[in-house]
Amino acid sequence: MIGTVLCYVLLPAARLLQALRDAFFTCRKNVLLAKSPSTQIEGVFAATRGRSVPEEQEALLQQWLEEGVENLSAGESVPAVRKVSVTLTSDWLEGSDLLMTSLSDLNTSPEVTRCADQQLSELNALASSELQDHAVAELAGLPAEETVTVGGSAPWAAVVPQTDHQTAGCTGISVEVLNDDPAVLAWSLTCDAETVPPVVPARPIQDAVPFYPVPTDVPYHEILWRDWEDLSVQPCVLEQVSKNTSLFEFRVMSYNILAQDLVEQGLDLYVHCHPDILNWNYRLPNLLQEIQHWDPDVLCLQEVQENHYWEQLEPTFKEMGFACFYKRRTGTKTDGCAVCYKHSRFQLISLSPIEYFRPGLDVLNRDNVGLVLLLQPVLPEGLGLKAVSPLCVANTHVLFNPRRGDIKLAQVALLLAEIDKIARTTEGSYYPVILCGDLNSVPDSPLYKFIRNGELSYHGMPAWKVSGQEDFSQQLYSRKLLAPLWPSSLGVTDKCQYVTLCQPKKRGRREYSRDFLLQFRFCDVACERPPQLVLLEGVTDAKPVAPAREHLAVTAVPKRHNSLSFLGKQCSGVIQHGLNLTSVYSHFLPQRGRPEVTTMPMGLGATVDYIFYSAEPVENKAGRRLYKDGALKLLGRLSLLSEDVLLMANGLPNPFCSSDHLCLLASFGLEISSL
Repeated sequence: MIGTVLCYVLLPAARLLQALRDAFFTCRKNVLLAKSPSTQIEGVFAATRGRSVPEEQEALLQQWLEEGVENLSAGESVPAVRKVSVTLTSDWLEGSDLLMTSLSDLNTSPEVTRCADQQLSELNALASSELQDHAVAELAGLPAEETVTVGGSAPWAAVVPQTDHQTAGCTGISVEVLNDDPAVLAWSLTCDAETVPPVVPARPIQDAVPFYPVPTDVPYHEILWRDWEDLSVQPCVLEQVSKNTSLFEFRVMSYNILAQDLVEQGLDLYVHCHPDILNWNYRLPNLLQEIQHWDPDVLCLQEVQENHYWEQLEPTFKEMGFACFYKRRTGTKTDGCAVCYKHSRFQLISLSPIEYFRPGLDVLNRDNVGLVLLLQPVLPEGLGLKAVSPLCVANTHVLFNPRRGDIKLAQVALLLAEIDKIARTTEGSYYPVILCGDLNSVPDSPLYKFIRNGELSYHGMPAWKVSGQEDFSQQLYSRKLLAPLWPSSLGVTDKCQYVTLCQPKKRGRREYSRDFLLQFRFCDVACERPPQLVLLEGVTDAKPVAPAREHLAVTAVPKRHNSLSFLGKQCSGVIQHGLNLTSVYSHFLPQRGRPEVTTMPMGLGATVDYIFYSAEPVENKAGRRLYKDGALKLLGRLSLLSEDVLLMANGLPNPFCSSDHLCLLASFGLEISSL
């Protein structure tokens, strides 16, 4: 709907011309759209009546009006009142739309879109003439495209589509306002609805700061380029892999893909992102394209939303040749962990989902989960009598809370106990293990050292220190870890093994418990005096008789003793494991002199995602355990990025990376032996 409005500009003509000269600017930014169901405008702000505009826009318009009234005092000399004919257009909404902004906003707002008709014809003469108080003229139409220079400012292009003389086209004009005069600038121009494409406003985020997008010409693929590091050519690897030894090569990816429910529950964490790139319909194709590009054989995912998994991810992964397993977090949580493997490369031997939640245990009262699989590699045909060891793959997402390191440590201990059960061979050794996941702990933290070095003395340690995510040392009262960390009822020893499995029975030998033997303490055979026993008065001359009360007390002692014996091992405050795990990544970029990061919460880079794998320990006098590759060899890895590089790409997520974590990718080789 097109309407015509008569707008009176109460301003000296000289100042008006100066404002017009300086008013055209070059960058695109915020434009206030004021809706009106009618084309009748009373005064300047009548267009805003009856409209549903945000409160902040109404306040801004009111402030604009007040500033204009104050600056136009009653005693100011006004040589002439010029009547300027302006029109309204409705390109986006029904009724009329008036594009308006205050001068204070124009100084920070890069672009206002204006439409022109006959009023533009006199613009060249107006710009070249001398400043005169009465020089205000009608503006007539311009050709379809013409470059005009106004008052020495940068040239701008007026593009007027060729339509009939009654309806002029709409053009985008760059204007820069340097004049602080708060006069009302209300321009409206006729425009056919078909000549201007509709502008869809971005989906608003409550309480979010305005988004200033990175220019579209930013080469994300160059900034976020990640090199593939080939480790198979290193001398130490070449020495271990003899010429006659063949390897079963495969790739493993670990990726926290950011559940959509968590995005919507924590929008304040993503105020730096444009709403469009947070949409699941935008993120899903990016994530799938990234996974398909790197083509892993084993895929470990965290923060996988349950409905997205069953409806979209699993069907897609099956088409890609994956067999998939999923474990949702317990309670009311909607995301979980998934492990997928290509059925052409592996066969499933066993599957063990883990729930860390244990009712009644404060140290295990959270809803995190994990998955442990034992896979058998499938050798290609034609190798003859060859065999390769099974592979244990574990995936988990540990609690985030930086203050509850006790829970993190207990969850990892429970995961290691499950790995110990699944990966243990009949001879007592272990199959090769690959542990992936978001551990919510930084490198060189006590939790990281426990996994890598196999031992941790935790008694008296502040709980926040376990993960190293944040420093709460200034707090007066902080939770501390006390031994034992978990009760004996959990059934896990201080060596991160299940009690029922940590001491296998030896064949051909009978074992009797203390409780069983104490049952025969006062039996008839036990009370008979042996013939060869020397008779000593008051010592061996009396037949033992057990009172009922004493019998009960004696039989109760062994049970209590066994419980204390088990707890005594944990009371030392030291936990251990024997899996010999080391990290795929070094957590430092020597070529850049900066640490690696896998995520950027609130713009701060950190490493919390890992791929650990089995290796052979090497003795070291410095106390730090070193490793060398054993049956499982690290052949390559996808390099990570530093914090400064991710900041250049506006952090995570961004239009190129659709998660707030980077994916981890490593290539391994398993030795193939002859039968």
